Amino acid sequence: MATNKQVILRDYVSGFPKESDFEITTTTVELRLPEGSNSVLVKNLYLSCDPYMRSRMGKPSAFALAQAFTPGKPILGFGVSRVIESGHPGYKQGDLLWGIVGWEEYSVVTPEMHFKIHDTDVPLSYYTGLLGMPGMTAYAGFHEVCSPKKGETVYVSAASGAVGQLVGQFAKMMGCYVVGSAGSKEKVDLLKNKFGFDDAFNYKEEQDLSAALKRCFPKGIDIYFENVGGKMLDAVLLNMNMHGRIAVCGMISQYNLEDQEGVHNLTSIIYKRIRIQGFVVFDYFEKYSNFMEFVIPCIKEEKIAYVEDVAEGLEKGPEALVGLFYGKNVGKQVVVVARE
Repeated sequence: MATNKQVILRDYVSGFPKESDFEITTTTVELRLPEGSNSVLVKNLYLSCDPYMRSRMGKPSAFALAQAFTPGKPILGFGVSRVIESGHPGYKQGDLLWGIVGWEEYSVVTPEMHFKIHDTDVPLSYYTGLLGMPGMTAYAGFHEVCSPKKGETVYVSAASGAVGQLVGQFAKMMGCYVVGSAGSKEKVDLLKNKFGFDDAFNYKEEQDLSAALKRCFPKGIDIYFENVGGKMLDAVLLNMNMHGRIAVCGMISQYNLEDQEGVHNLTSIIYKRIRIQGFVVFDYFEKYSNFMEFVIPCIKEEKIAYVEDVAEGLEKGPEALVGLFYGKNVGKQVVVVARE
């Protein structure tokens, strides 16, 4: 037996989440599986804080991206783990994997949407971001959904986050002109000086978002990687070029609103023949091996810069997760459960 610290959802959340919506509890877990089990017992090492998790904090809805969390139970998310014991033929003791786990020290999982980690000469925490779900989101959303061409203009909102920082760099590799927006001077400096964006602006300092985009894109936007929604999308539609593409990855400005904002300027979609496509990374996981073949050499050749915001200890999990929705994180938000 071992103690098992957990992050529990107290009750369904409305409005902006608060740290008090969660509690840290400690229970016990038996470090062996029942006879004949097909599951895998894992020790969790790193947990990923991701904006989509907000939709799972609310009451169950037929329109939600994923099943709602259960009040009184540990919340779930992507994480990096080591196998303690396996009843599954595809995994053995000592294997490293990433996929959905509970926010706790030990989890029992049935590997379905899990990937075995083979490249271990990079930080394991990267599998919560650059080499995990956010990295795959950036890769699939930009290359598969946006159909980019060399020389095109690309705008990325929430550009310093786990996904945005990678989209911008993938676009630069393709020879595109890239501008990002973020919510602080520190993040704007990161975009321009570390991630190699051609330009960036602090959306909080702009009185007129459409004018800011016109300033950055005097010839218009070919590709918009959408992470924000609301007024930002309104402004983008006015500045899109003919046959522009918008990949809708997220809309973080809307997640905590009881009544979501409407979208204006929709006639631009007709006049400019704009293609807007929402996507979910789960639809592209079969391309994960292609992504790894592309990204691992980029990391080893130092073609990709990557920034993590690390919270030490599971007890810091609620603060780190809630901070996402107030823009407190700089880079990919990671919670360290154990460094082994």
